[in-house]
Amino acid sequence: MKTIAPLPESVEEEPPFKQLTAEEARLLREENPTVSPWWVVGGQVVVGLLVALAAWGITGKQNVGWSAGYGALAVVIPAAIFARGLTGRFSSLNAGTAAMAFMLWEMVKIATAIALLMAAPGLVEALSWPALLVGMVLTMKVYWVALAYAPKKKRPLLQKT
Repeated sequence: MKTIAPLPESVEEEPPFKQLTAEEARLLREENPTVSPWWVVGGQVVVGLLVALAAWGITGKQNVGWSAGYGALAVVIPAAIFARGLTGRFSSLNAGTAAMAFMLWEMVKIATAIALLMAAPGLVEALSWPALLVGMVLTMKVYWVALAYAPKKKRPLLQKT
């Protein structure tokens, strides 16, 4: 026989939703700035270049540098396509189109990355898969670095009453 716990005597109501004024919304946006996807793509380009040069410099082999650079490109090119798609006019019409645009451009990004990886053996002479993967992984990690070094929150401007 199952025993069902009794309902609590009083059910606390959620606090009422308070609609922000235009000024409060502006202040809230200033306190919490967004991170531009182009900031992330730019960081990926810089890291990809550094990884390719480091791979070439450490190993002394040009093909390892090209492989690491191509791995970085396999991240940067799809990310740039994704950023362009998300910052377009159509993507910001309303919440529904924004969600659909996000899913669409994410699929395009994944397909582009797969196509670039499939083309790698034909495009990079004496391809080094480990170097390509190192270039990809380090370039992908820029997402975390971009969040860590994103524009910081300003001091709180809204006063609680």
